[in-house]
Amino acid sequence: MSLDAPIPQSPAVYLVGGAVRDALLGRAVSDRDYVVVGVSPEQMLAEGFLPVGKDFPVFLHPQTHDEVALARLERKTAAGYRGFSVQFDATVSIEDDLSRRDLTINSIALKLMNSETKGEFSVKKMIVEASRINWAAAMVNALADGDAPVLVDPFGGLQDLASKTLRHVTAAFAEDPVRILRVARFAARLTGFEVAPDTVQLMRGMVDAGEVNALVPERVWQELSRGLMADEPSKMLTVLRSCGALAVLLPEVNALWGVPQPIEHHPEVDTGVHLCLVLDEAARANAGLAVRFAALCHDLGKATTHAHLLPKHHGHGERSVKLLQRICDRLKVPLECRELAEIVAQEHGNVHGCMSLNAAATVRLMQRCDAFRRPTRFEQALLACECDARGRAGLSERPYPQRDRLLKALLAGLSIDSKTIATNAMNPVTKGQNAIKIDENDADKAKSARLTGERIKRAIAAARVDAVAAAFERAGLAA
Repeated sequence: MSLDAPIPQSPAVYLVGGAVRDALLGRAVSDRDYVVVGVSPEQMLAEGFLPVGKDFPVFLHPQTHDEVALARLERKTAAGYRGFSVQFDATVSIEDDLSRRDLTINSIALKLMNSETKGEFSVKKMIVEASRINWAAAMVNALADGDAPVLVDPFGGLQDLASKTLRHVTAAFAEDPVRILRVARFAARLTGFEVAPDTVQLMRGMVDAGEVNALVPERVWQELSRGLMADEPSKMLTVLRSCGALAVLLPEVNALWGVPQPIEHHPEVDTGVHLCLVLDEAARANAGLAVRFAALCHDLGKATTHAHLLPKHHGHGERSVKLLQRICDRLKVPLECRELAEIVAQEHGNVHGCMSLNAAATVRLMQRCDAFRRPTRFEQALLACECDARGRAGLSERPYPQRDRLLKALLAGLSIDSKTIATNAMNPVTKGQNAIKIDENDADKAKSARLTGERIKRAIAAARVDAVAAAFERAGLAA
C-alpha cells in the first residue's frame, strides 16, 4: 500500500451542526443531526437505517427518525447550489466533513461515547442513547464541572461563539449561494451576532459573480421565510443589503432605503429604517409568517413616489400591492401570505385613520378587507397595522386604539342574524311552499336572482351598520 493512500477512519458517531451550536449557547436543541465516519452504506443498511438521500448517503434512524449522514466531501462542478460532486467513503474524516460547512459555529462536532454497547460498535444504539439526552443542560453541566465533552473544533467555532461572530469556514463557502441567505438568517436568529468583515466581503464577491442569480425561487422563499420568523428579522435585511444580495433577490424592498417620509409621522424618516422597525415589532408581537410578510411588503410603493411629491406618499398603497404581487409571483409565495399582504398594503392607511370613521364607513372598510367572511385574517391584518404604527423611532410603546375599535366593530358585525335578514329580504313570491309560480325565461330568472342577491347584500350591510353603530355608542366610540 502506498504511504500516500488515504487511511480508513475508525468508526465513530458525532452530533454535529446546529444541535452542538445551540447546546453550547444554552438554547433548546430541536433537531439532531449526526455524522458517521469509518462506516459504509452497507453497514448502515444492515443496522436497519432507512436510506433517504439521493446524491449522497443520508439515512433515517429506524427508531428515533433522526437524520444520520456518512461523512462526505463536496467539490464545486457548476454554478448554483446544486452544482457539486460528492465523495463519501471510509477514508473521509470528521474534519473533512466539517470543512464543507458554512460557518465556523456550525462546524463543531461532539463525539458520542460508546457507553451502552460494551465495546461493540453500533450506530443505532449510540443514537438511541443520544436521543435521551437534554444536550443544552448536559453541555452546561459538563462545562461547569470541568468535564469537557469531546468536541472537534478544527476551525475556531468555539471562539466565534464566544465573540458572537458569524464567520465562513473556508473559501469553499463561495461555492454555494444559499449560504448568503443562511448567514443572513443566522444573524436574525442569533441576537447580538455580527458577520465577520471578511465573510461580508466574500459574500459581496459571490453576488458580483452572479451566483445569487442561480438560486431557485423555492429555496429563496424557504430561507427568507425562516429569517422573517427569527427573533430580529431586520438583521436579515441588513446583512443582505451589506453584500448586495437584497438588491438582487428583493429589489422592491432594497429600493426603500433612502426614501424620506414626513418626520411628523415617521421620526426615523428613512422608509427602509421604518421597515426594519416594523419587522422587529412583528417579531416582538410573536406574529405569524403571514403578518411578518405583510409587514415586509406594506410600504413598497413608497419607493416609486415621484420625487416632487416627497416626503409624502399619496396612493402608495395601490402601488405597494402591484409590487408585492411581483414578489409573490417570482418567489412563489404561499397564498395565505399573499392575500394578507395585499389587504394590509392597500388598507393600512385607512385602518390607521379609522377613529374618525362613522359606522357606515367602518363597515365599508371591513367589507373591502372581507372581514366578515374571514375574521381571523382581518385580525391578522390589524396586528400588522399595529406593528406598522409602532415601528417608528421612539414610538414602539404608543397605544393603538384602532385595533380595539375595529375588533369591536367586527364582533358587532358578526353578531347579526344574517340568515333571517336574508330570508326577509327575499321577494315574497319566490319563497315558501305556497310561492306563486311565474313563467319567466332564463334571462328574467337570472335578473331576478341578481336583484334578490343585491337586496340581501344591502339588507345585511345595513344591519351590520346598525349593529356597529350601537356597539360604538355603548363603548363611547361614536365618530
